[in-house]
Amino acid sequence: MEEFIDGFRRYGDFTGRATRRQYWMFFLYYFLFSVVANLIDLAMGSFVVSLLFSVMTVIPTISLGTRRLHDIGRSGWWQLLMFVILIGWIVLAVMFAREGEGDNAYGPEPARP
Repeated sequence: MEEFIDGFRRYGDFTGRATRRQYWMFFLYYFLFSVVANLIDLAMGSFVVSLLFSVMTVIPTISLGTRRLHDIGRSGWWQLLMFVILIGWIVLAVMFAREGEGDNAYGPEPARP
């Protein structure tokens, strides 16, 4: 849960780096909360809760993705691949799953648990 909270704490921080654990734990909690929001919407017969959740999490998700890409030595602009149907998502998932490099142009290697 700490990773999810840290994603909001560093809401607009597009600098620095994020470890694989930070990214994937945030993604896990994002997915679980998204499912809960959709279930609430299904019960209410609307889409307000899931829409509000999506709006609240769009910038933290993009900033964390940018920091994750910085960890492997890539620019955050690589996230634009998500607009390429299917192939872009696969390429990004592989990038996000890669082990981070040592010190690079985006900063020193973050502490890994």
